[in-house]
Amino acid sequence: MTHCSDPHHHVGDSEAFVLAVEGACKAKGLKLTPPRRWVLQHIAQSEKPLKAYDLLEQLRLEHASAAPPTVYRSLEFLIEHGFVHRLESVNAYIACHHPGGEAHATPFLICDQCKSVQEMEQPLWVRQLQTDAATAGFQVREQVLELHGLCAACRSAQ
Repeated sequence: MTHCSDPHHHVGDSEAFVLAVEGACKAKGLKLTPPRRWVLQHIAQSEKPLKAYDLLEQLRLEHASAAPPTVYRSLEFLIEHGFVHRLESVNAYIACHHPGGEAHATPFLICDQCKSVQEMEQPLWVRQLQTDAATAGFQVREQVLELHGLCAACRSAQ
């Protein structure tokens, strides 16, 4: 399950999340097309991060002729507008529980055993990394911070 460290931002059910994204799209003049909505809903309903080809397999159960570009274009839109995060190290996608916000960099805790992901709210970390990079004359194109290990539940089960 994907978690945000701020309990006020955690969305409890996928339909409420999709409705919040629809509202954000409407407010920003964006189109949440049926394929985008379908991808968003499946990511939001998932208990673990989903890979693009997992989404494509599910989509083909409903639309046999579905092609990879449909999923990838939808993912690009959802990432660009901050509705979904891509987990680089596992090449998978999770919902961002800040559907009204802008795309943002955030650290993630990824459990290697149960595959849970926790989105960390650490804007000071992110700002400090960007400041340090700028001080070094480095222009950041992309920032990814993912920590792998065992979550508290998996550690206590051992």
